[in-house]
Amino acid sequence: MDHPVLELQRVTAGYDGATVIRDLDLTVAPGEIVALLGANGAGKTTTLRVSSRILPAMSGTVRFAGEDVGRLAPHRLAQRGLAHVPEGRGVFFGLTVAEHFKLAYGRERLDFAHALSYFPALAELRDRRAGLLSGGEQQMLALARALARRPRLLLIDELSLGLAPVIVERLLPTVRRVAEETGAGVLLVEQHVRLALEIAHRGYVMSHGEVVLERPIDELRRDRSLLIASYLGEERAEPALQGAPGTGGAAG
Repeated sequence: MDHPVLELQRVTAGYDGATVIRDLDLTVAPGEIVALLGANGAGKTTTLRVSSRILPAMSGTVRFAGEDVGRLAPHRLAQRGLAHVPEGRGVFFGLTVAEHFKLAYGRERLDFAHALSYFPALAELRDRRAGLLSGGEQQMLALARALARRPRLLLIDELSLGLAPVIVERLLPTVRRVAEETGAGVLLVEQHVRLALEIAHRGYVMSHGEVVLERPIDELRRDRSLLIASYLGEERAEPALQGAPGTGGAAG
């Protein structure tokens, strides 16, 4: 049986001695898309940063493909197959699209052709500087650069941030296609809950640094009140259905 590509066991982490996430348990299987949901400040971005070793855990275990990577440097973990698309896209405005695929660590080689198979529109933009791209094109570039590493695990933080929903609706199905075709696991933080529920297989809801709900995605789709109650930290929240996160509002 394959190991989870990502496994967090009782992970606690934070900044400057202040705890943000506590005793977190989470797994992502190969080929599985896991949506990490929750209100602003719930600890979602911190969870991604711990998973990619950008932020060391205070305690607990982080495993990548069955191996404890708690002492591994972030660039070494990236070389083993982890790609992290951060909030804010992480592109370099002064570089052209093509130049982004020449930025690699050591002997690493980025597969531009593989990335273009998912985002062919970038071929015509290859000589354009990233600062001149639209927001959707910049996000496409950030995802494509991650895919050029042929990752085993893809971490995506707020893909939809600052983008029109129609653009997000074109990008998210590509994430699903990547998981299906390459077997990469995906951990997705997404503010548009409805769209995340459309492509994910399983979902976790975080509140105040802890996982308060973990369910197959079909159950979350069927029971919006359960999802909303988890956001609010209550047992049930039927009156909150009006204009709540399950309708596509911000989940931060």
